[in-house]
Order: sequence, then C-alpha cells, then structure tokens
Amino acid sequence: MLSVSVSTCVMRSKVVARMSSKLLRTAISHHFSTTSLHFSAASFRRAFSTRMTVVPKSTDLLDTPSAYTQKSNKTHKSIDLRSDTVTVPSMEMRKAMAEAIVGDDVYGEDLTTSRLEQRCAELFGKEAGLFVVSGTMGNLLAIMAHCKRGEEIIVGRYNHIHRWEQGNYAQLAGISATTLEVKPDGTMDLDDIEEAIRVKGGYVEKMREESDDSEVTSIPDCHMPATKLICIENTHNYTGGKALPVEWMEGVKRLAQRRNLQVHMDGARIYNAAIASNITVKQIASYADTVQMCFSKGLGAPIGSIIVGPKDFIERARHVRKAMGGGWRQSGVIAAAAHVSLDHAEATIRADHERAKKLAKMINEATPDALRKKVYAKEEDITNMVLLHCENGVTVQQMNDHLQKHDILAMTFDAKRIRMVLNWNVCDENLDTIVNVYKKFVESL
Repeated sequence: MLSVSVSTCVMRSKVVARMSSKLLRTAISHHFSTTSLHFSAASFRRAFSTRMTVVPKSTDLLDTPSAYTQKSNKTHKSIDLRSDTVTVPSMEMRKAMAEAIVGDDVYGEDLTTSRLEQRCAELFGKEAGLFVVSGTMGNLLAIMAHCKRGEEIIVGRYNHIHRWEQGNYAQLAGISATTLEVKPDGTMDLDDIEEAIRVKGGYVEKMREESDDSEVTSIPDCHMPATKLICIENTHNYTGGKALPVEWMEGVKRLAQRRNLQVHMDGARIYNAAIASNITVKQIASYADTVQMCFSKGLGAPIGSIIVGPKDFIERARHVRKAMGGGWRQSGVIAAAAHVSLDHAEATIRADHERAKKLAKMINEATPDALRKKVYAKEEDITNMVLLHCENGVTVQQMNDHLQKHDILAMTFDAKRIRMVLNWNVCDENLDTIVNVYKKFVESL
C-alpha cells in the first residue's frame, strides 16, 4: 500500500492520469509521501480515470431533434398521423388549380385570390382578408399590424405563436411578450391577463379633458413597453386540440375592450373549434378583432393561410407582407385549392373528429387493465387529435419506435405524450391497423 497526500494528488492529477501503470507506480513512490488516505496503485488509477469517462448521450427531449421537423422514413404504405399538414391535394383541388384564373396579385390582379380574401372576410364577419403563405407568417403579420416596435403582446407560454414560431415577433419585429401559464383547457386566467397589462406604457399619450379643449399629457412609466395585443389560440394545439370555452373568449373580449386592447386569434384550426363548440366560425371570430386560419391543416389544402380583420389592419399587414418577401404573383393557382377546401370544410372536419374519438376509444379498450396507468388516450373534449400518454416506466420513445417499425408515423409531443392527428388521408380501415399495432406493443410490456 502507498501513503498519498490528498492535496499533492490533486496537484499532480493531470500528470498521473497520462502515465502507464509502470510509470505511475514509479512516480508515486518517488514524489509522494505522508498523511491521510491510502490507495493502491490500481485504485488510484481508477479514481482518476473517472475524470475522463465519456458521458452517455442524453435521451432528454431537450437534446433531441424537433419532432416538428424531423424527417421520417415515410413510404406509400405509411399511415401518417404526425399532423393534419401531411395531406396531399385531392383530384378536385388539382383540377381547380390547373384551371384557375390568375394574375399578378402584387398588382391586385389575381381574381381567384381576391375572391378567396373576400369570401373569407364574409365567412368570418370581418371587413377584409389577406391570403398568405403560412400560419406563422399570418400571425406575425397580424402582430406587426397591431403593434409598433417596442410595444408588447400578452400570450400563453404554450401557445403556438410563442412556442413554435421562433419568437419571430421579437426576432423580426422588435415586439416583446409577457407569457402566461396555459390551463389544461387552453385558456389563460383572466386575472393573470389583466395583471400583465402594462401601466400606461412607455410613451406620452395626449388626452383631452371632457370639460374643455385643453390637451393634457399623461405621465407614462418610462420603464415599460406598452401592451397592445392579447393573443389566443383556438383550437389549442398543445393541450390536445381543445376548443376554447365560449364564455372565456367573451371574457377576454370584454377585458380587452375595457382596457383599450386588441385581441388576435390564432385560429389555425378554427373550423375544428366551431364544429366542437357547435357554433359557426363567424361567431367564434366575433370574439377577436383579427383572426388567422390555415387552409393547409384540417381543411387539407396544400399551401396557405388567411388573416381577416378591419380594412386598415389588412392594408398594414399587406404592406408588411411585401417586406417579408410574401408578395404573391399568380397566387390563384394556390388559392384555387383553398376554395375547394372551404367547399368541403365542415364535412372534412366532422369526419376527422369522429375518427379521432373512435381511435381514442379503441386504444383504451385494447389496453389491459393492469397497464391503464401506464398507457392511455384521453377521450375528453377531442377534436382531431389523440394524445397517447406514456407514463410509469413506459416511454414515448419506446412507443414511437414501435409504431414506426410498423409504418405508423406519430409525433413525440413532449416527455409523456405522443400526438396523433387525424386527417383526410386516414380512413376507418387505417384505425384497425393502428390499434392492432398498438396491441402488439402493450402485449410486449
């Protein structure tokens, strides 16, 4: 045994760690002496080797590629449940696209696009509409048309605008955000919203006294940005496609009006919300000043979104769209498919909802009683999404790997949930296939 000073060992550790076994013994016996702890040469070598141990690659979701953009090994046989954006245009859409009347939309000469914008404005009960390439662009243009650089929005921390659009409102528009907790039903607490509103904001506002014509300058808080906009999302993606309660939207609108704020609705799946709430899209849109809707999600068109609102708002958004590189030329080719998607919107969405409810029920019925706390699907308030929960020793990675081996594509949503989105490329026969594959998984546990 060798007596080794702890302090001396630490000082010499880098030298010792590189020495061979023979040189290590020689160096220790020659240079070190005295006190405290006792090590054999072998144990000493093992102690220092831990400093060079390679740490295994993390399996935490924060260290894995985004499930939203990770490419799959999709084949023509795959059942694709990753999103409702994965659909391909129908033959009716393709025919409409081929025969579309087109022109240069930057000059306002594309009739198919102009008619789509007017149709959507009427459908949502707003003055005007603007056709854009994506929901992300639509939301960004809406925020920029509502807010000036240095002003602020209020948004849920799990809302798509904040979580999955790259913070573009800050990155590109210089607009800040106060983010709030999102409840399981997709709402934010009304008291939290009100408390998040900044006092006066960071600029001087001129007001007139009612008693005379004199102008009075308010005293702002120069430390704060001015709150201008409340952003809501309906249906709410992260909570599993939940439709926001009508009473809550009414409350948000009243709060905004009382505090002189605007409300923007990310209604990418507003048709899903309308069908689930058994009301019209116009009624849902009435709770917001402006709305964005995607044609390329549940409605099944290949490209495009619409934003609707007051005429002056749309003109500001159109102006900013050009700076963002979003000016269309012969956009009627794309708008034609969006028209077809609107023609069949209600029937398409109702079919997806029915299949989603059926799939969730089939999954739970196929789960043995002993495993129902480990793997289960939520059946409450379903629209077109099924959230498959994996807990208590069963991981989402296990489940998704099994599904992919059997040509079923789903999305790892977070550490405990897999998202399955029903879409018009999924039929009733596919549901049986999905559940049979699922049964094989639970039988293996």
